[in-house]
Amino acid sequence: MNDKLNNYLNGVFAPYDGVKSVTELKADLLSDLQERFHELKAEGKDNETAFEMTIESIGDIEQTVQEVANLSRSLERQVVTNLSASNLVKSDFAGVIAHKGKFEGSALPGSDFTGADLTGSTFASSDVREAIFDQANLTDCNFSTLDLSHASFHKSILVRTNISKSGLDGAKFKDVKLTDVKLTMNDLRKTIFENCIFDGVEFKSCDLGGVCFDGQTFIGVKFDKSALNNVTFKDATLKNVSFPVSVLSKKYYRAIKTICFDGAMMDKLTYAALKGMDADLSKVTVI
Repeated sequence: MNDKLNNYLNGVFAPYDGVKSVTELKADLLSDLQERFHELKAEGKDNETAFEMTIESIGDIEQTVQEVANLSRSLERQVVTNLSASNLVKSDFAGVIAHKGKFEGSALPGSDFTGADLTGSTFASSDVREAIFDQANLTDCNFSTLDLSHASFHKSILVRTNISKSGLDGAKFKDVKLTDVKLTMNDLRKTIFENCIFDGVEFKSCDLGGVCFDGQTFIGVKFDKSALNNVTFKDATLKNVSFPVSVLSKKYYRAIKTICFDGAMMDKLTYAALKGMDADLSKVTVI
């Protein structure tokens, strides 16, 4: 009867031969079925009755096996990708899953990462000019020492993403919510931000001279030692936003005075901090 149980399972599992997790499930299930069969026999059931009751006890096993196989195959596709030091000009990576991928020292200009899941991936010392990251998942990604000029980040997922020491001339962030993102030592003077929400973002030692943040939302954002000459926050919303500065930095105070806050809305603490630095808040609404 053990052979009969084994043959039954072989038939159920045949379409998923080679899927590791399914193979392990089959071995565990066979052991459980054999134990159940012997229990029924000990209760006085004949072989055929015990076999039928044993099979019925596992329910819709075919659906369970299919679900396990699909999950396993999905996880197997999420292998670590190492494409460092590669010539990948205008490569098509749209829709790929590449968790913790490595793209270091690679030529990636014009490459398409639309809709890709790049969670935890590293891009370092690479040419990524005009690359497309539209709707890509860039959670926990690290971008360091890159040429990202004219790269596109339309509706990208930016959560705990780190971007440092990179060129972003003409790079465009549109319809993006940046959550706990860190931007460190980047020249952002020619970077384009449109319809973005900045939540918990830190701009550290960045050059933001002349950047337009009109109509956008800032929550818990820190502009730490960043150049802010002639930045505009027209009609923007600022809540719990800080502009830390050394008490000796007269240059920073002068820069604050050049920022345009016309039509902006801000909470009382943000308003008080900026007022203390002599920012022009004459057309600001306190919320």
